[in-house]
Amino acid sequence: MTLAIAYKLLAIFLTVALGHVAGRMRWLGSQGQDPARVLGKAAFYVFVPALLFRTTVRLDFATMPWHTVAAFFVPTLCLLGGVYAWQRIAGASSEPAAAACRAISASFGNTVQVGIPLAAALFGELGLGIHIALVSLHALLLLTVLTALAELDLARARRSAGGMAPAPLLQTLATTLRNTLIHPVVLPVVAGLLWNATGLGLHPIADEALSTLGAAVVPVCLVLIGMTLAYDGLPDRASSALWLSAMKLLLLPALVLVVAHWGFGLAGQSLQVVVVMAALPTGSNALIFAQRYGALQTEAAATIVFSTLCFALSLSFWLAVLALL
Repeated sequence: MTLAIAYKLLAIFLTVALGHVAGRMRWLGSQGQDPARVLGKAAFYVFVPALLFRTTVRLDFATMPWHTVAAFFVPTLCLLGGVYAWQRIAGASSEPAAAACRAISASFGNTVQVGIPLAAALFGELGLGIHIALVSLHALLLLTVLTALAELDLARARRSAGGMAPAPLLQTLATTLRNTLIHPVVLPVVAGLLWNATGLGLHPIADEALSTLGAAVVPVCLVLIGMTLAYDGLPDRASSALWLSAMKLLLLPALVLVVAHWGFGLAGQSLQVVVVMAALPTGSNALIFAQRYGALQTEAAATIVFSTLCFALSLSFWLAVLALL
């Protein structure tokens, strides 16, 4: 691991530690006032939508390496769906959106703060270009799918709580689709795609404003992780955060390696980029998502911390495996 990557990981821990101190010292208010939730809502309703809209508007679909994109996202979405289905069947939590929250912790990586400097250091300009192409679709695809799943579960839970008869499938799907489309994650994506289709681009002032807002996502989310752990501590069963970290650091890159290499025929630098991207630690959007649905927030925060702590060892393992290929 290069010194630049080590510095990035240390910067993450220092920012999380600052949030932990802020929570312990009650700088943003007492726990009863729930400042962590206020900070989370600011990220979810202001900063993340600005980032997603700007990213979607600026996408150049004509130059996207679609074969490599599919080689990464097909196994990633399969793992996401598998974790979600497993949690739904197991009924491991009474919280309606718990299955979707665990699915995001096991599949959503820190592709920007850790991923971009890592790709630049390991693969150079060409590899970084492939990584950025994947990053541009990463949140758009995963958050949209997870939002639809969470909203579907919430629709079922609302009907069960009200003692109502099961709604027809089409009615449930229509309600889920409406709630998904007006969601603060999906709506800016849809709006960005529509604006992208016009070919008008963004005015420099609008682009600068959106860029400024989007830049706040990473530091706000990292501070939020520390505050959440300060207020709530580690989850009662830290083992769940540990196995989610193991799935993110070991199972997902293994699945991407098998599917990308033997399924899509990727080799060389393209294969290395997709496997390393899959091996990244859990991203801070997992906590924002969990806060949005009020499910497993401390578990999500702990998974982010645990997976980041173990990342140096797991990355070394995957680099050795790739060297053998």
